Amino acid sequence: MGILDKHQVLEKNASLLLAGSFLVVTIGGAVEIAPLFYLENTIEKVEGMRPYTPLELTGRDIYVREGCYVCHSQMIRPMRDEVERYGHYSLAAESMYDHPFQWGSKRTGPDLARVGGRYSDEWHVDHLTDPQSVVPVSVMPKYGFLANRHIDAEHIGDRLSTDALVGVPYTDDMIAQGAADFAAQADPDADTDGLLERYPGAVVSNFDGQPGITEMDALIAYLQVLGTLVDFSTFQPDASR
Repeated sequence: MGILDKHQVLEKNASLLLAGSFLVVTIGGAVEIAPLFYLENTIEKVEGMRPYTPLELTGRDIYVREGCYVCHSQMIRPMRDEVERYGHYSLAAESMYDHPFQWGSKRTGPDLARVGGRYSDEWHVDHLTDPQSVVPVSVMPKYGFLANRHIDAEHIGDRLSTDALVGVPYTDDMIAQGAADFAAQADPDADTDGLLERYPGAVVSNFDGQPGITEMDALIAYLQVLGTLVDFSTFQPDASR
């Protein structure tokens, strides 16, 4: 009996086909899952990564609320065309504090994993207010209303505490200073020494140029930190993994 004949027997016998499929899936699953029991952590720790500041975290919540992930991914694949366009391929560590992560599966607009620092705050304000004024062919809706929605830090301590419950390393001091750090990041004239000590590399700015803190401020603060925490000029992958 040839191989094709044997395969035909398998195809014609539903029970045998089910048993064979179960066997293949079991072996494949064991090969993929078993090694994980011997690893302390599946994410390589990378110097520079830190939790989001209170204002960045608020901006991230707005980003998720408005569905920005539907059109913009945050995952650069290790392919030449992607790396040349967007920058260094994404590391797992860059999403280690994201709940949920924002990798995405579709790009109507460009990937945003490295958008931090590429454009000025003013550019982001113009782009969010009227995307077509910056990119005429854009199909992105207008988000100018974010500049009219003022926000405060009344519940930011609870927000940080919630993320701490799922493993984000917010300390008691970070949680206690959450409201102060929230306000300081959007005020260039504020004392930001404590903020920068707790969150190195945080961008301090009156992001939307208006008095008071708005949802526009928070969203731009989030966008300006994306991809800026890891120094890829010195980053070396762990060859032992």
